Amino acid sequence: FQVKSENRETIWNTEEVPEGSEFDDTWDPREQPEYQILFKQCVGTEDVFFGMSRKDPSTACCEDMVIKIKLPETKYSDITLDIHDKVLDLRTPQKKLLLHLPYPVDSKNGKARFLSEEETLEVTLRPSRDFDFINF
Repeated sequence: FQVKSENRETIWNTEEVPEGSEFDDTWDPREQPEYQILFKQCVGTEDVFFGMSRKDPSTACCEDMVIKIKLPETKYSDITLDIHDKVLDLRTPQKKLLLHLPYPVDSKNGKARFLSEEETLEVTLRPSRDFDFINF
């Protein structure tokens, strides 16, 4: 079995290159900021008291993913944020974060806000996953 490359000058086939490696920048000297990934659920009384829905506390039942990134001594205007389906790319003059996300997300409909008192960027993303017996 041999895979033919569409371009004879290429070294790697597209199947050999891991997904998201085009964002990897190992030679960048900026340090990685501290970050947290939190998951949010919309829970009602029917979920808490009666257990009428099939929701459980696992991340599979969460509606939103919140990423909190500590950016000390950073102004809002210095932040460059780029969201892809599986990668969050954040750059400032002092910090760089290339985060491979645990779930594919809806990259077009996210929210970000900078809390200047806490020096934290809060990014809220909605995971994009197929409907299953839990997420219907």
